[in-house]
Amino acid sequence: MCECCHRTKKRSDEEYKSLINRLSRIEGQIRGIKGMVERDAYCPDILVQASAVGAALNAFSKELLASHIRTCVADDIRDGKDETIDELVATLQKMMK
Repeated sequence: MCECCHRTKKRSDEEYKSLINRLSRIEGQIRGIKGMVERDAYCPDILVQASAVGAALNAFSKELLASHIRTCVADDIRDGKDETIDELVATLQKMMK
């Protein structure tokens, strides 16, 4: 396996709590949508909730990406690890598909 597959990041308590809280809210939204489908809710109502989940996931990704750039990427560049820039570009390309 490649070295990148084993990389980890120690997050601050504040960052950890923020990310976990966002994911917990998203998980609740998903369960709500599942319940709507199970109750035969009207399609547009479900679609509005699905759109809200998409927006919440985008907000999560933006927060995580900003943190990654400020910490991991910045630290690696300071340490002369320019390959991190290529990794960031590849990640952004995957996110924008």
